[in-house]
Amino acid sequence: MRLAVLADIHGNLPALQSVLAELERIQPDAVVVNGDLINPVPYNGEVIDYIRNTDWAVVRGNHEFYLLDFGTERAIPGSEDPVRWGSLHWLVRNVSSEQAQYLAALPDERTLYFPATQPIRMAHGVPGRNRVGFYQQQPAEKILLEIRDIPQRTIISAHTHVQVDRQLCLPTARDPLSNPHGEDGHYPPETGPQTGGYWHLLNPGSVGLPLEKDTRAAFAVLESVPESVERGGWRVTHHRVEYDRRPALEAFSTSGLLEAGGPIATIFYWELVTAEPEIVDYYRWCHRNGYDADGDLTGAFAAYVQATGRDAYVRQRDPLHNRALTR
Repeated sequence: MRLAVLADIHGNLPALQSVLAELERIQPDAVVVNGDLINPVPYNGEVIDYIRNTDWAVVRGNHEFYLLDFGTERAIPGSEDPVRWGSLHWLVRNVSSEQAQYLAALPDERTLYFPATQPIRMAHGVPGRNRVGFYQQQPAEKILLEIRDIPQRTIISAHTHVQVDRQLCLPTARDPLSNPHGEDGHYPPETGPQTGGYWHLLNPGSVGLPLEKDTRAAFAVLESVPESVERGGWRVTHHRVEYDRRPALEAFSTSGLLEAGGPIATIFYWELVTAEPEIVDYYRWCHRNGYDADGDLTGAFAAYVQATGRDAYVRQRDPLHNRALTR
């Protein structure tokens, strides 16, 4: 059994098309999508329409909720602000009601029980919280705090736009001083630490907006194997696929998104160029330097650009402006 896992497409149709071509070559038995089909790359409707006409198992991510919660009491506070949330306003105008209804009916998590395989739990973050994310170098104890109550041993997460393959164990070693003289009549056997739960945590990376300084579209393929080969019964192979980013970059302007979205749309454009966490870097810089990143977005962003020269850094790497780059 081979399972292709896609996540974080973010409206990037050219990236999805490159992955589809690779899946045609690989021929997996099934495909799943772990959330964030839409936003901020402008091909949202096209991505939704393609996926909803497949037999893929799909869950929602946090970006689906930006759309579905807009205009309700669940909306992000301040999302009515057209300066800070212009990209969201553009998204709302450009996703049809039929497309939104498809997203509205998606589950937030799935448990996959393929015949003769171990079960898999899939959620965009962790079950019940779609903004929890993990990294390859993250301390194990921090990850275990988030996943220790999940009964399935193989967990597919997403959200961070980085590829992850971690085997994690929860130690439950007995404290030798808790009953040193056997007062209760029981003497613990002289064995090493006992192992509690174990989990295989996976993130396929991002199809449409990878953030590992590698601009290729990322996904993963899981293969069912015996427990003796891989604990949890699934072995992962990470994939990356080259594609031409220029149509997606051009679409930011031709769709009107760049104008409507202002600085936030510009920063997301930068992420597509650099495959670096541009939006996180902007907010961190504002926090360190005393700027109101949201309340004075226009002024803060102008100060950020002037101080860091980030726009020039991006332009050097932009295939629309650097003729030496073809993708």
